[in-house]
Amino acid sequence: MSVSEMSSKDRVTRLFKKEETDRVPCFSGMGNVTTTGLDELGYKFAQVHLDAKQMAETAVTTPKLFGFDSCVLPFDLCVEAEALGAVINTYPHSEDLLYPTIKEKVIKNEDEMEISVPEDLVGRGRVPLMHEAIGIAKKEAGGEIPVGSYVLGPFTLAGQIMELNDLLKLSFKKADKVGKLLEILSGVIVKVAKVYEDAGIDFITVREMGATSDVLSPRVFKNLILPHLQNIIKELNVPSVVHVCGKTNDIVGFMMESGADAISVDQKNDITETRKKLGNDALVFGNFDPYNVLVAGTPDLIREAITKCIDDGVSAVWPGCDIWPTVPPENFKAMIDTVKEHRR
Repeated sequence: MSVSEMSSKDRVTRLFKKEETDRVPCFSGMGNVTTTGLDELGYKFAQVHLDAKQMAETAVTTPKLFGFDSCVLPFDLCVEAEALGAVINTYPHSEDLLYPTIKEKVIKNEDEMEISVPEDLVGRGRVPLMHEAIGIAKKEAGGEIPVGSYVLGPFTLAGQIMELNDLLKLSFKKADKVGKLLEILSGVIVKVAKVYEDAGIDFITVREMGATSDVLSPRVFKNLILPHLQNIIKELNVPSVVHVCGKTNDIVGFMMESGADAISVDQKNDITETRKKLGNDALVFGNFDPYNVLVAGTPDLIREAITKCIDDGVSAVWPGCDIWPTVPPENFKAMIDTVKEHRR
């Protein structure tokens, strides 16, 4: 196949294989649904989290409308916690852009940290809905667009099912106890990821957002977080990405040691420094600011930011986190046009 004839799926597939592509891919393993897509379909954001068909069709609008190189679902961060028994609020009747949130935690205090995983975990909450939605998205993508999904990393998931402040304190005072919880949650994450793989995802992102160097030292990341990420990644059968928010320059080496095919970093990362540490062969995705640049910025600012990402050495242009749905169409177009026109 000539590299000048690539579909988005071919481009992303070749990227993960470290093969030549026609241009730098521009995609994401995190949420990228837009109000433009929702309006085109006549769907309400609050409803798409609860309807497999609506979720799938909405996810596919982003690549179909803008030429983005992936569609990704779900759109929120509550799937695993809900399956574990957390009570969530999806705001089903709201007209606003409200993501599902957790209103009742699974773990109320330190004594409840040795949780039992339900035997029917993958049949609980919205896990079955996700399997259905991924299958529909695959059909909608028609073999031209890669379909991605994500799971939370174990530390981030722990922060969903118990109070984050308690988790952070215990990570320093009682690391062994936190480690036992992370081991349990790693098993949960693998089980959910297997459901997504069975549904046909082309790649998966492990979002260990809460383990940033902004709150945990590199030593804590290496000793407490990394072993569990390694245990998750080795069980995956599709290309994988590990994402960590915030300051990551001090831990990018550990992120690569997770065994993931690629790492994803946000706008706080210095890509040139990361390149010096990891070399040119490592797959590093990033790292524009998805809100202040893509949503709130001007097309000129977007062209400048995306050009800098590529010039600094990213393997793929990829947002630092979820793209907020209200991104103006002209801004999305400016990003895609810049990527298409840029030559290293």
